Amino acid sequence: MMSQDANSHGSRFDRAAAIFKKRGGILRTAQALRAGIHPGTLYAMRDSGALEVVSRGVYRLADSSPLGNPDLVTVATRVPGGVICLISALAFHELTTQIPHEMHVALPRGAEEPRLVHPPIKTYRFTGEAFTEGVETHELDSVSVRIYSPEKTLADCFKFRNKIGLDTAVEAVRFYRERRTIKVDDLMRYAVVCRVKKIIRPYLEAIL
Repeated sequence: MMSQDANSHGSRFDRAAAIFKKRGGILRTAQALRAGIHPGTLYAMRDSGALEVVSRGVYRLADSSPLGNPDLVTVATRVPGGVICLISALAFHELTTQIPHEMHVALPRGAEEPRLVHPPIKTYRFTGEAFTEGVETHELDSVSVRIYSPEKTLADCFKFRNKIGLDTAVEAVRFYRERRTIKVDDLMRYAVVCRVKKIIRPYLEAIL
């Protein structure tokens, strides 16, 4: 016969698991506590293997399907105020042959530097419309991930060409050219926002 403690233990786990499932199977510690999961239950589930640690302070149900985009999901949950940018955004939109060894994340000027061991990240400080414009939200592994659009990313790459390499930006324009839908108006609007209109125009005229 199951003891009362074991039965209580199981019911607490079941209730917590239901909360996780309702929210996509992955939660930060603060989100779990706000949702009504007791800290003791959370850590007991972790210690028993019912929850796996995605990153420091981020947990997911161990019986969930494998994450398709673990690095993007981790950054989105640990750095909710950031936006995936530059080479990481190019990789997501399939506009580069580069394999990013760190996640490129845009943060507003003055934001605290994230403390993240894995995945390694590189932050860039954006201001005003350069930060707020062109943000897309993609649902990946039931997590909302903020990523700059292809057009905004191209403009950003020319703005930060001295850091990521002009060849990377030009290659991205070539890949973009192969797409069925080319939004030149959006490209030029973001080029104005990023103050690279004069720099990007010759490359667009030569390639588009």
